[in-house]
Amino acid sequence: MLSKGEDRFIGRSRSDLGVKMSMVRTQGSFLAIRTLSPSSSMPRCSHGSASSDDATYGTPTWIGKGLTCVCFKRKGNYERICINMTPKQEERLRRLKHRMKVYFDASRPDHQDALKALWSATYPGEELHGLISDQWKEMGWQGRDPSTDFRGAGFISLENLLFFAKTFSASFQRLLKKQGGKRADWEYPFAVAGVNITFMIMQMLDLDASKPRTFIRAVFLQMLSENEWAFDLLYCVAFVVMDKQWLDRNATYMEFNDVLKSTRTQLERELLMDDVLRIEDMPSYSLLC
Repeated sequence: MLSKGEDRFIGRSRSDLGVKMSMVRTQGSFLAIRTLSPSSSMPRCSHGSASSDDATYGTPTWIGKGLTCVCFKRKGNYERICINMTPKQEERLRRLKHRMKVYFDASRPDHQDALKALWSATYPGEELHGLISDQWKEMGWQGRDPSTDFRGAGFISLENLLFFAKTFSASFQRLLKKQGGKRADWEYPFAVAGVNITFMIMQMLDLDASKPRTFIRAVFLQMLSENEWAFDLLYCVAFVVMDKQWLDRNATYMEFNDVLKSTRTQLERELLMDDVLRIEDMPSYSLLC
């Protein structure tokens, strides 16, 4: 069942020391990644302890003013991320975090307007009879009142759907109407799937953490400095990736969570590609039209 909750690197290798250093510098921001091979004679990272798990994160430590250093162990290598966030990155991250904390409130006029705007963008020219109506089921909400489905991801999940509908209307309509490919008789509900995708991305990016703990988040912060709408663009990419995987697997409703997990895996893989500096550089971005 669906869960409601649910540069390009310039590297220099020093083989004698067993160290590989990669750096990204963009408008004053700095990100450094260092990998120590298990056979390296250099001391292990002391800023965070790592267990034998494939990906165990150490405790983030402040190194100098404004510099966050994160250490963890993955597949036998100790790796470190250091980020010196620019004021622009800090402000954009602050605004994004604020968006994530806003609950959908059906009594707020601006939230009501956003819901109406989603309807208009989804069904242009078709009159909406009310914010509580059987019409919402057509979009893939679980009942007559879509506000009950926002509990897991909040108001930002509505913003994401609206952004998708307005920015990539052709792709949005194609997925909404389940056009293209051999479809299962028991399809995923479009709108509720969108809410789950928002929640999945929030978890993947680890944006609630006070300091970066993963490479994925570090890469995303660089993208956020390039485009304030990076989260919303990533959402659109995630939606088309999910639908493609759904078709490739000939999945049914009961397999939605498995498809969502594989979607996250693909997004993470693409975000970590050396030549992906923006959301638009992700290979799957080409699926949008």
